[in-house]
Amino acid sequence: MAILGTLLKKGIKLRENLQQEYSSPLELQKNELKELMILASHTEFGKFYDFPKILPKFKKGGHAFYNAYKSAVPIHDYNKIYKDWWQLSLKGAKDIAWPGKIKYFALSSGTSESASKHIPVTKEMTKAIQKTSIRQIISLSKYDLPPRLFESGILMIGGSTHLNKKGNYFEGDLTGIQAARLPFWFQHFYKPGKKIAKGRNWDAKLDEIVKKAKDWDIGIVVGVPAWIQILIEKIIVYYKVSNIHEIWPNLLVYVHGGVSIDPYRKGLEKLMSRPIYFIETYLASEGFIAYQALPQHKSMKLVLNNGIFYEFVPFDEKNFFPSGDIRPNAEALLVDDVEEGKEYALLLSTCAGAWRYLLGDVIKFTSTEESEIIITGRTKHFLSLCGEHLSVDNMNKAIELVSNEQNIEIKEFTVAGIPYQSLFAHQWYVGTDSKVDAELLRDRIDFHLKELNDDYAVERSAALKEIFVEVLPLHKFYDWMESKGKAGGQNKFPRVMKNAQLDEWKNFIAR
Repeated sequence: MAILGTLLKKGIKLRENLQQEYSSPLELQKNELKELMILASHTEFGKFYDFPKILPKFKKGGHAFYNAYKSAVPIHDYNKIYKDWWQLSLKGAKDIAWPGKIKYFALSSGTSESASKHIPVTKEMTKAIQKTSIRQIISLSKYDLPPRLFESGILMIGGSTHLNKKGNYFEGDLTGIQAARLPFWFQHFYKPGKKIAKGRNWDAKLDEIVKKAKDWDIGIVVGVPAWIQILIEKIIVYYKVSNIHEIWPNLLVYVHGGVSIDPYRKGLEKLMSRPIYFIETYLASEGFIAYQALPQHKSMKLVLNNGIFYEFVPFDEKNFFPSGDIRPNAEALLVDDVEEGKEYALLLSTCAGAWRYLLGDVIKFTSTEESEIIITGRTKHFLSLCGEHLSVDNMNKAIELVSNEQNIEIKEFTVAGIPYQSLFAHQWYVGTDSKVDAELLRDRIDFHLKELNDDYAVERSAALKEIFVEVLPLHKFYDWMESKGKAGGQNKFPRVMKNAQLDEWKNFIAR
């Protein structure tokens, strides 16, 4: 493990070479877009939108470059960019939205649609993700960590590295694509290793990891909270120990992403004998967007100079339809025009051939000076039947507060907006194996949401007439995920359900 230790010991020097502390966010982003457009100027996309005509605008001051870019290139959601461009790459055509042929496509584990999305993963994007991963490792030098951690392994729980060959390309989970192409120096301390990582059967893979767990010295764990918790619980039961530190005494860091850690923190902490660091990361199928760089900050630092150009669309009725779809004339802002405390949907232009692409996530800036953000939800995972504007962030916080109050574990939940009498109601489905009073749970969730969200409080005395809570055993949530072929890896249960998905869920739990 000497390589990891050397990286961390030299962290300050390496940060000077890798990070973004010496240029303004706007300059970093301007240079990023310029490089992306130069590289893509001879692609079909670049020729269609006349990138060579836009590029001279970068020599001018202010936002001239950006005004030219957004005037020429429309906003794309997944359906639009796939239909117009990416599907051609999927068929083997080269130089479509990015130079060359696309050999790898990540199957998105998004929860809002049932069909998988094919997201291009280029060589440039793989290198960018690896580079940002190194930055995150280097950021550990800012934490108070003992030397023994740097001689421990890193357990990464993700999708299978055994990719599906489909004609001209390979497809699979992004974590599987990245794990299959790890740099040589990282493979020495990567667990569970190539053989186990290739497994496609999630339950079998977990069982293999459990059997090997005692042979490994794990210091860092990486993965989605629900599946990490399931794994640790299995290890504790298998070895008949009281906590995971009896198996992995050097475990000190958990790097998580995909969903909020708040509903899981209490349950995870019960599986430990001492506190560990929870470090958030923001890795989407479209790119590595941000990571938690400082131990005392709950927010994450945007990566501004590594293959991604960002635009920020204020998340409001002016820019989005009630369905969560973006309006064609939506207003987009650059990084120097955003405000702290306001919610924005992200548009990405990337070194994988995404251009003004609506990611679907909604973020909030906690510091514009440091370009630090938190994720508050998704454009289609907000509930606003009647103006309550309830975000996933609100839901997660309310569940965390109720769990702490009642000393219970709520690992999963989902919420749906439903018609009620002549107006509306919210239907909660709460997954827990703790003994709970459903009525008390309902009252306390409602109470905390009123405290957290003024719009919700107003509508509870107006059009949002009722809140219903149905308590279900936890396995119902995991069984439903398995029935959808989404057990394990980076998959997560949807926090908001609508329309056909809600009908399927209701039929499933009624069995």
